[in-house]
Amino acid sequence: MNVRDALEADADALASIADSPTDVMRNLVHDRTVRVAEDGTTDPNADVSSSQYDGSDPEDLLGFISFDAREDTVHVTQLDGTTEACKRLLAEPVRFAERESMAVEVLAPPDTDVIVDAAEELGFERRGTGPRFNGSRTIRFRLEP
Repeated sequence: MNVRDALEADADALASIADSPTDVMRNLVHDRTVRVAEDGTTDPNADVSSSQYDGSDPEDLLGFISFDAREDTVHVTQLDGTTEACKRLLAEPVRFAERESMAVEVLAPPDTDVIVDAAEELGFERRGTGPRFNGSRTIRFRLEP
């Protein structure tokens, strides 16, 4: 599995994973730190513009994470993908936060086992409920420096 910075060319593949519009994902790539996990069997030096998606292929991406840092906390704004990809991707903002002596916060829907498992495996603690998104509950996870 390779982890790299997301590119604008990844927007279609990200939209496929997140079940979101491509324009929203393109904006996400511009507005946040976004990392993607891709199948390690692909050539990382290959030209991504040659696929039918005019960018990366959703079949090659195993997951993605977006995050930003405000004040003393790194906030994970989106995380989705396979179980292993989520674990590997969540480690990205944790490393950044450790270098900057910041906390990390993740909000997860209670029925999203891959995110809950990744957070718990990396040492995050449940901190109660988070805000509702589109009427759905979230669980707040936090990792202190």
